[in-house]
Amino acid sequence: MVLAAGFGRRLRPLTDTTPKALVTVGGLTQLERTLRVLERAGADRIVVNTHHHADQVEAMLAARAGRATLLVSREEPRPLETGGGLLAARPLFRGDRPILVHNVDVITSIDLPGLLANHRSRGGLATLAIQERAASRYLLFDDRGLQGRLDVRSGEREEVRELEGALRRLAFTGVHVVDPIVFEHLSERGAFSILDGYLRLAGGGTSVHGLDVGETEWHEIGTPERLAAARERFGT
Repeated sequence: MVLAAGFGRRLRPLTDTTPKALVTVGGLTQLERTLRVLERAGADRIVVNTHHHADQVEAMLAARAGRATLLVSREEPRPLETGGGLLAARPLFRGDRPILVHNVDVITSIDLPGLLANHRSRGGLATLAIQERAASRYLLFDDRGLQGRLDVRSGEREEVRELEGALRRLAFTGVHVVDPIVFEHLSERGAFSILDGYLRLAGGGTSVHGLDVGETEWHEIGTPERLAAARERFGT
């Protein structure tokens, strides 16, 4: 699944007329780049959620020729964030295999087949691609898995269960794998972050793992400064 429904408010005025999914970096829209990455990883069925300038995004998908079947989950009357978007798209998934979820505003060289293989080998509800890098928000992991989160700017810290072993704080990449059984356990409704659901479930004993992807290249284009940095690296 490609999460592509957001307003991209921090990129205004660019996103007043162009959805963030169709912002270009290196000669490709973010959505096209992400679809190609997923197809190279073996995806033959991809769900894309839409809301902001949904007609533009859906027209691009309808005109695209690729190896994967593309399905649209349009969110109305408002975008549902990462968790609500996943939940709303439930009828479009096969239901018999893990779901790879990728934010549309992320450019990364994460080994996606390796992430999927890691998830399958360890089991658990979800596996989040994480890395050690400077960030304003972190997820906290211990020997058992997801344990909490930390917002550096506000100082707010949430720990959902007792610490087991060494604690590490790592940045989430916006890429993760989740088992379809998650739909049986998400009690949240409406617009919500999938991380809220993961943290609640981890606090109740569900295994939510992290895979440290090391110094894998990672860019996020959510602000004008980050978009400029990505274009400096890859071209406009």
